[in-house]
Amino acid sequence: MAEISAQLVKQLREMTDAGMMDCKKALVETNGDLEKAMEFLREKGLSKAAKKADRIAAEGVISVKVSQDLKNAVMLEINSETDFVAKNDAFKALIEKTTQNTESQNITSVEKLQDAIIDGEKFSDYLNSQIAKIGENIVVRRLVNIKADNNGIVTGYVHSNARVGVLLSVKCSSQTNAQKISDLIRNICMHAAAMKPQVLNYNSFEKDFIEKEKVALKAELEKENEELKRLGKPLKVIPEFISRCELTQEVLQAQEAKLKEELKKQGKPEAIWDKIIPGQMDRFIADNTLIDQRLTLMGQFFVMDDKKTIAQVIEDKSKEINDKIEILEYIRFELGEGIEKKVEDFASEVAAQIQ
Repeated sequence: MAEISAQLVKQLREMTDAGMMDCKKALVETNGDLEKAMEFLREKGLSKAAKKADRIAAEGVISVKVSQDLKNAVMLEINSETDFVAKNDAFKALIEKTTQNTESQNITSVEKLQDAIIDGEKFSDYLNSQIAKIGENIVVRRLVNIKADNNGIVTGYVHSNARVGVLLSVKCSSQTNAQKISDLIRNICMHAAAMKPQVLNYNSFEKDFIEKEKVALKAELEKENEELKRLGKPLKVIPEFISRCELTQEVLQAQEAKLKEELKKQGKPEAIWDKIIPGQMDRFIADNTLIDQRLTLMGQFFVMDDKKTIAQVIEDKSKEINDKIEILEYIRFELGEGIEKKVEDFASEVAAQIQ
């Protein structure tokens, strides 16, 4: 059996926000494997915060530039070593120049940016000169460059702290209608910046992922219900399904038949069933798409109208303008996501510096 050190327990606790004894037990059960221990805690409903964001160390900015005609947009993540340098005027000037040139030269990748010419020199040489001037390592980590469809627009949003940015590309059957919805699409970008959907819709989910998440979600809800029961509060529904991709036509028809049978038993007149059932079906779908509400843009309830999902908002707007609005691309950058914090022994670090 692997030795379970206090440092390992502490690391797992920081990654999951679970209790110390729960973390130790998870590590014992998984022979000290951190990834398996995290999954163990999730399946037991004990992991409260297993998020990469908690381990982010990178500083810098997310930069977004959208053309005035909404036909092109770029977004870049440019990292620095410290937040202090990210606020430096020279660094800000580098960000602006890099972003402008990415758009104007139609640069579509970090590799192509390195060979682009800026102020008469290769970008890689320009960047090195700025690194020498600013005094910190600076890296263009990633970029995207989106062009709108012929009958579409692309727009974006960057949060005021420059740590989160979103781009959305949409199309309609006419350019006129696409321009009409620009404010709505930008508001949806703002929603995505705040609510952190990982993918556009449930079509991105694999079957294995859904099964794995279902185990974790049910365990989480059961754990919450233990506390709610203790407090004498209403319990949360433990769903049979967690995503719209599981709600086949057969599942929905079976649920509708079940609702009709219940209304019949209650003695409700059949003439009013069509006024009751749609609302009950909406409730059933909401209760059984919890993972969509957490992870997909289209499945989340809109922050500006929390009675409707983004999908419903898009559908309603399509009816209003007598057109079909289709989201083609959804891209969200959060500063440093996926870069894990380096764990240092403080005493060793100090000793290394004074040698």
